[in-house]
Amino acid sequence: MEMSSPSFPDAELTRDSTLPDPPKKSDAPGFLVDLLGLAAKAIVVAVVIKLLLVQVFWIPSESMYDTLEVGDRVAVNKLAYRFGNVGRGNVVVFDLEPRRGESLPSAAVRTVAEAIGLRTPQSDLIKRVIGLPGESIEVRDNTVFVDGVALVEPYAIWDGANPTFGPEVVPEGTVFVMGDNRSHSRDSRVFGPVPQDRIIGRAFVILWPVANWAGL
Repeated sequence: MEMSSPSFPDAELTRDSTLPDPPKKSDAPGFLVDLLGLAAKAIVVAVVIKLLLVQVFWIPSESMYDTLEVGDRVAVNKLAYRFGNVGRGNVVVFDLEPRRGESLPSAAVRTVAEAIGLRTPQSDLIKRVIGLPGESIEVRDNTVFVDGVALVEPYAIWDGANPTFGPEVVPEGTVFVMGDNRSHSRDSRVFGPVPQDRIIGRAFVILWPVANWAGL
């Protein structure tokens, strides 16, 4: 007599449709990583551009009013004078005092902030070139004289009487700069001509606010 084993149908696992779906894996961590990666790349690009090509500067004072207003952001071409000469009437940014003794972390934070226009170095100034090497500069009767000839300056604002200056000859390798708001500007009349190797670049456009957009 042969014993036969009972046969059972193949078991199939079925899921009760009334049960909730299992939780899906969140994509949030990956998204945050991608976002941080993009931000880091953007900062690197901004720093490279700032170091080599163009830098954005924030205007903190009224010394260039009304050409530039407080809060304006201007773009500065850092290659302008590598391939050309400084010209009279150019609006330039220069570093009046070289930085010394700055720590590496502090320099890194400052560089990033400056690259994206959130901070303008305290020692960096923006003025207009008035006198070139070898020229004699004199200020009297609210008028600038270059080699004895009155300079026509539609951009200049003179508020009341101003002290006389000069005549003074601009040394080789330097330029004489002044703010357009002549009565409220600390410029070459105070700190003397600016060495050309201290010039960071030429300001060429107002980027912000949009209402003030204009070439310089």
